[in-house]
Amino acid sequence: MIALSVTHLLIPDVLEVQPRRFHDYRGYFVETFSRREFEKISIPNDFVQDNQSFSLHRGTVRGLHFQAPPHSQAKLIRVLRGSIYDVAVDLRRGSPTYGRWCATTLTADKGNQLFVPQGFAHAFCTLESGTEVAYKVDDYYAPECDAGLVWNDPDLAIDWPIAAQEAILSEKDAALPRLAEFHSPFAFTETK
Repeated sequence: MIALSVTHLLIPDVLEVQPRRFHDYRGYFVETFSRREFEKISIPNDFVQDNQSFSLHRGTVRGLHFQAPPHSQAKLIRVLRGSIYDVAVDLRRGSPTYGRWCATTLTADKGNQLFVPQGFAHAFCTLESGTEVAYKVDDYYAPECDAGLVWNDPDLAIDWPIAAQEAILSEKDAALPRLAEFHSPFAFTETK
């Protein structure tokens, strides 16, 4: 049986999830995902695709990414090796936290995960060389819906753990627009 502890971040819809590890002399065992247990903590979990990335260097920034409707994605992120500073930005029109961000550090050693709902941009910065990240999404990749915001938008003022000149980015990520240029297709709906 999986035992989860859940922490709401500064934006309450973004959740840090800590599955329980069962240790013995061989190492440990952990269930990283159980539909039944995630339903108990109200995390929608119709995940359809698993993705994995490997970042060779510390300071690699991937994001801020999202998919627009009708193929928006919720994500459940975890680190397989190394560590990341993981960020979510609220893009839901009408949300009391629209344009605000929250973050946590995910590590392979700790085994914690981050749930990012639909309507958020997501990014991470690797804190160690040789970092591997795995994440589940609840809709398939749709290139026509692929979008993002620039990682260091001064209007977002994300407190990244690296200086801008240290960031290792793809050309695509470096050229993404700012929040001020973005017209959000996401609408906020209150959850109970």
